[in-house]
Amino acid sequence: MSIALANWAAKTQGGSGGVIDLRDPARRDKLLIFTEVDKVRVSALTDQLEPLGIKTTWDLAQYDPASLRRQFSVVLETQREVAVMAKLTVEQKCEAFWTLHESGCFVLPNPWDAGSAQLLAGMGFKALATTSSGHAWSCAKPDGSMQRDAVLDYIRSIVEATDLPINADFEDGFGESAREVFESAQLAVATGVAGFSIEDSTGDPHAPVRDMQEAVERVCAARDAIDASGSKSLLVARAENFFVGRPDLPDTIKRLQAYAEAGADCLYAPGIKTRDDIAAVVLAVAPKPVNVLIGWNSDLTVKELSAMGVRRVSVGGALARAAWSGFYNAAQALKHGRFDAFPSSPTGSELDEVFRGAAPAKRCD
Repeated sequence: MSIALANWAAKTQGGSGGVIDLRDPARRDKLLIFTEVDKVRVSALTDQLEPLGIKTTWDLAQYDPASLRRQFSVVLETQREVAVMAKLTVEQKCEAFWTLHESGCFVLPNPWDAGSAQLLAGMGFKALATTSSGHAWSCAKPDGSMQRDAVLDYIRSIVEATDLPINADFEDGFGESAREVFESAQLAVATGVAGFSIEDSTGDPHAPVRDMQEAVERVCAARDAIDASGSKSLLVARAENFFVGRPDLPDTIKRLQAYAEAGADCLYAPGIKTRDDIAAVVLAVAPKPVNVLIGWNSDLTVKELSAMGVRRVSVGGALARAAWSGFYNAAQALKHGRFDAFPSSPTGSELDEVFRGAAPAKRCD
């Protein structure tokens, strides 16, 4: 907590008796939003901060700390203090996440560990999503093979790594029965996520998609778990037809509509790629928001997807695969006796700067 900010507030707010209790999040955030930066220790730099859009202590709290350090080393400690004060509660993250789904279209990139999550947060993304595949590969496992406890630990590590709303890829809900899905969903909510998805795939190549009624019951169980917890976590239901090699658009739409009726807040059919298919899904489940996966090179843009009515775009394991690609290419060069495949950016120093300014994450050891 910024001592300078607390002292200023205590001196200027009538009736405070010289003491300000900032444990109430609403009061704390109001103070941050309405306190100009010249009231705290960075007053000498006010004229230089204003062109960056930093006029209040709330602006200072939200600004990328690595950028601040490069330009104004003396403001760093105050920035870190007010950033801690601005730490959002789970409820506030959920509310922010819901707001993102009300209009427009936002990108929801998928980090595979705390470091990639913090890097993405520092780039200005408004929310993040976990990736089951990216996490599994980092553990030397194929996608879909991780146990529930390990997945919950991973989700928790991403939630704790940044102050952004997190949407969890919760795979099939980790339960054979609807009752088991209910129990698993309760555990997912307890990690502090702002949303999580349940998919209807089975993992069986001979029958890759669950019976419709069974899938609906599992969505209902996840919905009941959220409601029973009192959480505002957003429920995403996934129809996996296209993703598992059964590109049946009518059945996909029928499933998504059923999941919406069962209580899903957002609908998702990973694997749909054409403009016509995307538009058909958006229209079929409107006004519920739709997530589109773009995990491959595509000529579609966020602007075009937004015009089609898509609310959010995730990339699944694509960023993790991009990282593995760089690693693989460099390793192949080493194998052949060459040292010319290392990327020039980012440098080690640049990465150190990113993580030195980021919020402390749970240690890996």
